[in-house]
Amino acid sequence: MTDLQTRPGTAAGTAGAAAVRPGPLLALVLCGQFMAVLDGSIVNVAVPTVRTDLGASGAALQLVIAGYSIAYAVLLITGARLGARFGYGRLFQLGLAAFTLTSLACGLAPTTGWLIAFRLLQGAGAAVMVPQVMSLLQRTFTGAARVRAIGLFSGVTAAGVAIGQIAGGLLVAADLFGSGWRPVFLVNVPIGLALLAAGARLLPRLPGDASRGFDVPGLLTLAAALGLLVVPLVLGHELGWPAWGWAMLAGSVLMFGLFAAVERRVARRGGQPLISGRVLRAPGLRPSLAGLFTVMAAYAGFMFTFALHQQASLGHGALKAGLCSAPVAVGFGVTSLYWQKLPGRLHRVLPSLAGVLLAGGYLLLGVLLGGGAEVGPVVLLETGVLGLVAGCAYAPLFARALARVAPEDAADASGVTVTVLQLGQVVGVAVLGSVFLGQVGLPAPAADSGHALMVTLAVDAAVVLLGVALALRGRSSGKG
Repeated sequence: MTDLQTRPGTAAGTAGAAAVRPGPLLALVLCGQFMAVLDGSIVNVAVPTVRTDLGASGAALQLVIAGYSIAYAVLLITGARLGARFGYGRLFQLGLAAFTLTSLACGLAPTTGWLIAFRLLQGAGAAVMVPQVMSLLQRTFTGAARVRAIGLFSGVTAAGVAIGQIAGGLLVAADLFGSGWRPVFLVNVPIGLALLAAGARLLPRLPGDASRGFDVPGLLTLAAALGLLVVPLVLGHELGWPAWGWAMLAGSVLMFGLFAAVERRVARRGGQPLISGRVLRAPGLRPSLAGLFTVMAAYAGFMFTFALHQQASLGHGALKAGLCSAPVAVGFGVTSLYWQKLPGRLHRVLPSLAGVLLAGGYLLLGVLLGGGAEVGPVVLLETGVLGLVAGCAYAPLFARALARVAPEDAADASGVTVTVLQLGQVVGVAVLGSVFLGQVGLPAPAADSGHALMVTLAVDAAVVLLGVALALRGRSSGKG
C-alpha cells in the first residue's frame, strides 16, 4: 500500500492514508461486492444435485440457500462499525479472506450440516466485506467520480442476481471432473485469492478511529431484531408460514423498539450509538432509503417469481431461465451507470418519474404473460426496458441517500444503506413469493401460473408506487 496523494475526483483521507489509484481500486472492491451478491443466487440452481449428493432434506436445503442471506443481513451494520473502528481497507481484506476460505469449505463440505454451517460463516464474511465497499467509495471519491462509482456499485448489485443464475446453471451443467454442485462455491477461491493479492497493493491505508466505541447493547439488540425479522421472511413461504414465524415477526417489532430505546440511552450518556442520529438526519437519507427499499423489494420479488414461473410452468431449465432474466439485469446496470448523462433538469424528478413508469411496466408485463405465453422477443424487449427504467429509479435514489453524509459518518451510512437494500430484497422475495405461491401450486399449467404472475406483478406495481409516494412525501416536507 502506498501513501496518500490527492487526485482529481478523489477525496483526501486522513493523515497517513494511502495514495489512491481510482480505477484499479474501484475494480477491486466491486469485484468483491459482485462475488458477495452472486453467492446469494448462484446456489439456487445447484439444489437438486446437493439433495442427491448429500441426501439433504427439504428443510436442510432451505437453510443451505437461506443461511447465507440470514447471516449477511443480520451482520451488515456490525461490519460497517468494525470498519470504522479498525480501518476500511483492513476489514475489506479480512472479510474477503473469510469469504474465500468459507467458499472453499462449502465446496469441500462432506455433509449437509457442515455445508449449512459454512454457508452461515460465508454470509458473515460477506457482511464484514461489503460495507467497506461503500465506505471506501464514500471516502475515496468526490463529485462526479463518486456518482459514477455509486452507479457502478448499483449495476454490479443488479447484475449479480441474474448472473448468479446463469453462472450456477453453467457450472452445474459442466459437472467439472464429476464435481457436481461444488464448483458453484469453489469458483470463488481463485478469484478471492487474486483479489487479496491485489488488495495488499491497492487498498488505501485509511486508519480506523480507535475512539469509535462498540455499542455492545446496541449491537446485540439490533442483531436480535434483524434475526427475528429475517429468519421467518426467508424461510416462511417454504414452510407454510408456521406459528413460530409469526411469533418471531412480532418479536422483531418489540426488539426494534428496544433497540431504539437502547440507542437513546447510549446517546444521553454521551456514548456512541450504533446508528448515529446525525446519520439518520442527513438531508435526503430517510426518504431515499424508503424509495430504495421498495424498488429493491419489487425488483427481487419480480426476479424470484419470474424464475419460478419459467422453471415450474414453462419448463425452462435453470440456465434458460437465467438467460431470460438477463435483459432486466443488463438494463438495470446500464442506467445505473449512465443515468447522470441525462439532462440535469431531470435528475431531481427522475426517481419519481421512473417509479411511475416502472409500475406501468410491471402491469404491462403481467398482461403479456398472464395467459401463460412463452417468453418471446416481445417479453424480452419489455423486460430489458423494465430494467432500464428500474435503474433510473434506483441509482439516483442511491446517490441522493449518500450525497450529503459527512465523510466521518460514511461507515454508519454505508451499513444502514446496504442493510436496507438487503432487507428490501428479503422482504420482496418473501411477500411477493407468498402472493404468487398463494394462488397456485407448483408445478402448474402455464395459464394458471401466468395468471398468478399477473396478480403478483400488480402487487409489485403497487409496491413501487408506494415508494414513489414516500420519496415525494420526504421531499415535500423538506427532508430530501
